Amino acid sequence: MNNMRMLSEEEETSDGVEVTWEDQKQINTFAKLNARLRGIEDRLEQLKQEKEALDDLSTELELMDEDQVVLYKLGESFLHLSQADAMARLEIDQASVSSQLGELGGVAEECERGMKDLKVRLYAKFGKAINLDE
Repeated sequence: MNNMRMLSEEEETSDGVEVTWEDQKQINTFAKLNARLRGIEDRLEQLKQEKEALDDLSTELELMDEDQVVLYKLGESFLHLSQADAMARLEIDQASVSSQLGELGGVAEECERGMKDLKVRLYAKFGKAINLDE
């Protein structure tokens, strides 16, 4: 949510703080981490939905007769599997999604830590002259 407003005269005038090359690199690093974090959050949301769908599928497969054949989607194609084979494949897929969720969660935390550190440094130097919030 962008809240745009006009700057007051005291906010508009420069404090005489010069932006050095190192400052600019830190600002760019913050922007890259922020963009990366947004992409990771989108992917995490997709994986959570996929995990929920797999959990629902697991429940449905458990309720099926063991002698029924299941159409199981693997990539772009569907395979005819027995109920037991489908359950085994489903467990592998659930473990894979859970693993990806854990890995991406760790990467997201790293990005957030880096952004927090950069925010502290940049706000200490520039104060209200810089806006690092969304």
